[in-house]
Amino acid sequence: MRIAVIGLGDIAQKAYLPILTSLDNVELVLCTRNAEQLQQLAQKYRITATETDYRKLAEQGVQAAFVHTATASHREIVAYLLQQGIDVYVDKPIADNAAESEQLLALAQTCGRLLMTGFNRRYAPMYQALASQPQRQVILMQKNRTFQPAPLRQFVFDDFIHVVDTLLFLAPAAVSEMQVSANIVDGLTRHIVLNLSGENFNASGIMHRDSGITEEVLEVLSLGQKWRVTGMQNTSHFAQGLETQHVLKDWDSALYRRGFPQIIQDFLNRVRARTAQATFTSETADADLATHLMCERIVQSLS
Repeated sequence: MRIAVIGLGDIAQKAYLPILTSLDNVELVLCTRNAEQLQQLAQKYRITATETDYRKLAEQGVQAAFVHTATASHREIVAYLLQQGIDVYVDKPIADNAAESEQLLALAQTCGRLLMTGFNRRYAPMYQALASQPQRQVILMQKNRTFQPAPLRQFVFDDFIHVVDTLLFLAPAAVSEMQVSANIVDGLTRHIVLNLSGENFNASGIMHRDSGITEEVLEVLSLGQKWRVTGMQNTSHFAQGLETQHVLKDWDSALYRRGFPQIIQDFLNRVRARTAQATFTSETADADLATHLMCERIVQSLS
């Protein structure tokens, strides 16, 4: 399969190229306007096919593309690729607003192609283990950073979207109520607190981007049990007053515990199976859209 990687910045270099270059039956085409970076990475990974203009990728027989460019460029690039019959995996968010995100997802369905968003936490092993637990009554998630307050829309769509998507992924039923509050000073958002509720569950998400620590903690509570996952790597299970520790194997990579190899392989499997209309749209695109719609609702509520 011939696959393009468009945009070769930090996320592409850290999370995607190490995995994609290790796969069998995959031929990569690197694409960026940065000629120096293009040459450097092509040489590093011994890739001969390169391109500086994404509009020429269809001529190279590309079947699918991973888009890792700036969010502002997603609409133009993703729309063009879909219209050329190329399946697309795009870094979150699809766009920094719900309207454009919905339009691109609809375009993918019209074109009969896949548009998948990089919500890797759905594939993180320890988060998937929590999703399999019955009677998830309370869900709590914190994802904090240091010295990184940001404008509201950027805060929500570039970062808090991970919290929103994880809460919706773990929610055992539809969300019926949403409440949100924030601390915004001089146009910069420092923290957001989100509360969601539905039939027999409550879910809360917190992000503080001007805190004293960079951390990610997820907790799930049910009758007689509690789970706490820290850094997507360690799980503490509490039951009958006892604590049991679960850790991933020493040889499991940081990318694996964060779900990157799994989500990449799932996308490629879907491309090979050509299930855009039958499976992909109903299973994944709807969830992607729900997350973007909730993020837009949060922004509008706080504006």
